[in-house]
Amino acid sequence: MSTTTAERIADAARRRFNRKGYASTTLTEIAAEVGISQGNLTYHFPTKLDLALHLSEEVRVRTEVRRATPSTGGLADDYVEHLRFAMEMTWNYRFLMRDRGIFDDADAVVPPSPILVAAFEERRELIGRIDDEGLFRAAADVDLDMLARSLWILSRYWMDHLREMEQRDEIEWADVERGIEHHFAVLLPTMTAAGRRRFVAALDRASSAQ
Repeated sequence: MSTTTAERIADAARRRFNRKGYASTTLTEIAAEVGISQGNLTYHFPTKLDLALHLSEEVRVRTEVRRATPSTGGLADDYVEHLRFAMEMTWNYRFLMRDRGIFDDADAVVPPSPILVAAFEERRELIGRIDDEGLFRAAADVDLDMLARSLWILSRYWMDHLREMEQRDEIEWADVERGIEHHFAVLLPTMTAAGRRRFVAALDRASSAQ
């Protein structure tokens, strides 16, 4: 599928911002990577901030489209797909979370990203569905809000771990799968044996589809 010049510019900017940081990236570098003049670039995106805001909107739209897409599986498959999408978006648009304070109003208190808030709320909804389906062990005495926050922190920063501790430049499915396995190391001990089997099987299906 062919891409427009604006799409090529946005994708090059995303890669540059991720790799070098928003502040250290210049429009000249982005134009050179795309193979166009800086004037052509600024015709589509007059400033670097316009590019950052465009990419933020891109994440919002992709997130809303995914959430609006009807589920084709059960709870466990929905959960694994939610984790896969969240981790890949966190990686592919990591500059938005790492550098957001730079291109937001420096004099204002920066509120939580609406994208992150929506993802956390979805995580909390999924934890609620696990509870509604009776998949938590009674003896585990699960605090649903605490569990949701703990799992959010784990998966949210897994991509930072890959970048900072393992010094990865790119990721593949195996990296996402490892992140989900770490996530399951916290979640599954709170669940019944039947629940654990369902979630492990869902991860196996996702792995087979890659």
